[in-house]
Amino acid sequence: MYILTIDQRGSTHDVDRVPALIDALRALTPDPFERSVGDELQGVVERAADVVDIALHALRDGHWYVGIGIGAVQLAPGGSPREGIGSGFVAARKAVEMAKSAAAQVPVSVVPGSIGRGRGLHPSTGEGAMSSANAEAVLRLIGRVVQQRTPAQWRVVDRLRALGGGEIRHGSQKQVAHELGISEQSVSRAVLRSGWQEEWAARPAAAMLLDYAHTEVLAPSHPAKGER
Repeated sequence: MYILTIDQRGSTHDVDRVPALIDALRALTPDPFERSVGDELQGVVERAADVVDIALHALRDGHWYVGIGIGAVQLAPGGSPREGIGSGFVAARKAVEMAKSAAAQVPVSVVPGSIGRGRGLHPSTGEGAMSSANAEAVLRLIGRVVQQRTPAQWRVVDRLRALGGGEIRHGSQKQVAHELGISEQSVSRAVLRSGWQEEWAARPAAAMLLDYAHTEVLAPSHPAKGER
């Protein structure tokens, strides 16, 4: 499981944005999010592709710190994320705190939960940490592209996504130009300068790295070599 803890930036000088983000996330994932405490929300997500969707949506407007924890989850069916326990929740807490300390970097962090104790750690623990770091790096790169878009570019790419997901289908740019009352050339320039196609080409890589990290972090533990 993936646990996302998302905390509002500068909330003491801003409106409460948690309810609006919770509503927006309902369109991205079947996994529920809810306010955990204060200006923070949390959710347990099953699919890596949904994690990428959620993280990039939250990073889009610059109002959120995004922490992604990968690890064990104990949660009753239909239970509230606030009732869950396990290494994944601990990792998500650490991840959002690391996102807050990311300074000028894109504020998203991926942290793997611990496995076992002492010498019983599975050798793949290191692989899980490395894959988590790689997923974080890719998410930050894509997040930078997302955060640098202008409002005009967002109007174009939002319409294109509504028409074809991550693909530019035949005639879609012409349709968007008509809907927005701009030229097809303006739509083409917006697509090029927004990095939209690069974003969608990189999303599967981020999801694949998250999936791999998940597999390694949750791999069954075995005795270290030479132990019985």
